[in-house]
Amino acid sequence: MITTKDITKIYNPNKIAVHALNGVDVTIDAGEFTAIVGPSGSGKTTLLNIIGGLDRPTDGEVKIGSTNIAELNDNQLIDFRKENIGFVFQAYNLIPVLTAKENVEFVMLLQGRSKTERDERVNELLHAVGLDEKTNKRPAELSGGQQQRVAVARALAPKPKFILADEPTANLDSKSTANLLDLMLELNQKEKVTFIFSTHDQRVIDRARRVITLVDGKIASDVTKT
Repeated sequence: MITTKDITKIYNPNKIAVHALNGVDVTIDAGEFTAIVGPSGSGKTTLLNIIGGLDRPTDGEVKIGSTNIAELNDNQLIDFRKENIGFVFQAYNLIPVLTAKENVEFVMLLQGRSKTERDERVNELLHAVGLDEKTNKRPAELSGGQQQRVAVARALAPKPKFILADEPTANLDSKSTANLLDLMLELNQKEKVTFIFSTHDQRVIDRARRVITLVDGKIASDVTKT
């Protein structure tokens, strides 16, 4: 479970202060498939980054399970993210000099997993995302949709408790988006991984089971579909 309590984020507080988040309270249960939406500047990416420990709140707490990640120091936060959180970004963020296989196994190397375990997990995930034949291809040799599938496999590789996806379909065509969302839903259902999206994309919003709308850094609505 993820719980934020009275999260506030102020950028440039000593000059012209920008209030990105204003007292956000939200709880996201394990296994959810949730979209955080809102106009540009509403605070959705800031909220996603704070939940993922990529940014720190100005005030408030963020609990993942029993851990308040806002209280962790930088090294503790890195270790916590490595074991618990997977990230999928709009720009893919693959390492250009590494193959698909090497990109997917990278976090597992940092975790100290054995070669046998890494190979089994990489083969399993590249098969799951339909890229068995692209194992040794570098990012420049893959289409945008294929690169994003590698990014999803990489996010899943360390078996995180949840995946944070920031505008993951922004650079994809309709077919690639549909394929990626089908894949994420399947992984959500089969592996019970929690997915949380920050998105403008109506195609993502339509697939989400819960939609949290932010306006001016506050939750304007929170709807779970039946």
